[in-house]
Amino acid sequence: MAEKSASIHLKRRPRRHEGEPSSIPKLLRSPKVATAFALLFADAVLVALIIAFVPYTKIDWDAYMSQVTGFLGGERDYTNLKGDTGPLVYPAGFLYVYSAIQSVTGGEVYPAQVLFGILYIISLGIILYIYVETDVLPWWALSLLCLSKRMHSIFVLRLFNDCFAMTFLHAALALLLHQRWHLGLIIFSAAVSIKMNVLLYAPPLFLLMLKAMNVGGVISALAGAALVQILLGLPFLVSHPIAYISRAFNLGRVFIHFWSVNFKFIPEPVFVSKEFAVSLLIAHLVLLGVFAHYRWCKHEGGLLKFLPARIRSTFSTSNSSSLPILTKEHIVTTMFVGNFIGILCARSLHYQFYSWYFYSLPYLLWRTPFPTLLRVVLFIGVELCWNVYPSNFYSSALLLCLHLVILLGLWSASPEYPNLSTKSSTRKSK
Repeated sequence: MAEKSASIHLKRRPRRHEGEPSSIPKLLRSPKVATAFALLFADAVLVALIIAFVPYTKIDWDAYMSQVTGFLGGERDYTNLKGDTGPLVYPAGFLYVYSAIQSVTGGEVYPAQVLFGILYIISLGIILYIYVETDVLPWWALSLLCLSKRMHSIFVLRLFNDCFAMTFLHAALALLLHQRWHLGLIIFSAAVSIKMNVLLYAPPLFLLMLKAMNVGGVISALAGAALVQILLGLPFLVSHPIAYISRAFNLGRVFIHFWSVNFKFIPEPVFVSKEFAVSLLIAHLVLLGVFAHYRWCKHEGGLLKFLPARIRSTFSTSNSSSLPILTKEHIVTTMFVGNFIGILCARSLHYQFYSWYFYSLPYLLWRTPFPTLLRVVLFIGVELCWNVYPSNFYSSALLLCLHLVILLGLWSASPEYPNLSTKSSTRKSK
C-alpha cells in the first residue's frame, strides 16, 4: 500500500506543475517584480491623495490652453500662437497632445490632474520595467523612484508637457532594450515633437544605432524619425515654415536667471552672456567625446577606432543577423549618461526640468563604484536642491557639485560589456 500511495504521489506532482504557466510563477517570485507592483499600487494611492487634498499650482496650464485654442481655431502661424506666459516655443506634437487633453477635460484642471495622475503611473511603470530588465539596482532601491516630492508636483500639480515628453522617451528606451530600433526611433521622435530637451539623448542614441545596425538600417531609422517630424509639423511647414522652425526649434533661447536651479550662483550678466553659453556647449561636446571614446567604445578600441571600422563593416554587411546584440545595461547606461552630461552642461534648469533626469538618478548612482550610503546621500542631496524655492547661491552651487561627483563616479566605474558576444567571450577567456 505504501509503495502504491507513493507512486500515486509521484504521478500527481508533475501534473500540477504542468498546469501552471511556464514563466509567470518565476516572475511573481522575483523580489524586484513584486516590489515594482507594490510601488505602483502605493504610488497610485499617493497620487490620488495629492490630487484630492493638495492645492493645484497655476503655472503654464492656462497658457497651454490658450495656445491650443488658437491652433484649434485655425491659426497656423507660430508667431500668433501665444499664452499668458509668452509665445509658443514647442514643436507641433505639443499642440496635438494638449488638444486631445482639452477635448477630454474641457480645459478644466481637475480632470486634467486625474489624467496626469494616470500618466504618472504609466510613466513609473515603464521606468520600473527598465530597471527590472537591466538588473542594476537592488530591489529595495526601486523605492527611490517614488520618493520625489518635486516629481509628484511636476505631474499632478503643474501639468507640464515635460511629463508627456519623458514618458514617450522612456517608452522608446524600453523598445530599444529589445532591439526595436525603428519603432523606438519613431517614439523618440514623437517625444522630441513635444519638447526638444529629448534631443539630449540623440548623441548617445546615434552611437548605439551605429553599433546595432548597418548603415542602411541607421539611415532608414533616421528617415522614419524625420518623417514623424515632417508629418506633425506639416500644417505649419506648408503655411508658415520659417515661423514654425524658428520658434519650435530655437536652440538659442536665453532663460531668465531668477528661475535657474543649477547656475543661480553665476552673476546674471555672465549667465545671459553668449560666452557662457558657448563655454557650456564646448564642455558638453568635449565630455560627450571623452565618454564616447574612453567609456562607451572602450571594448571596441575607442571611438576613433570604432567609427571607421564600423562604417566599413556595415557597408559590407548584408546579413543583419551578424550584427551584435547590445546588452540592455549598455543601452541604458549610454543613454542615461549621455543625457546626464547634457543636464550638467545646461545653462538653465527650471523646476520642471528635473523630470528630464530624475528617473535615471538611481541607475546612475548604482553604476558608480561609490558605497551604498554615499549613493543614497547623493540622491537625497539632489532632491533637496530641487526642492529649495526659489533657488539661491548655495542650493545651485551644491547641485552643481553633486552633479560633478556623480559624473566623476560614472567616469571611474568599469564600463559594461557592449554586446552579448563580447560579454560571453570575455567570460570564457577568464
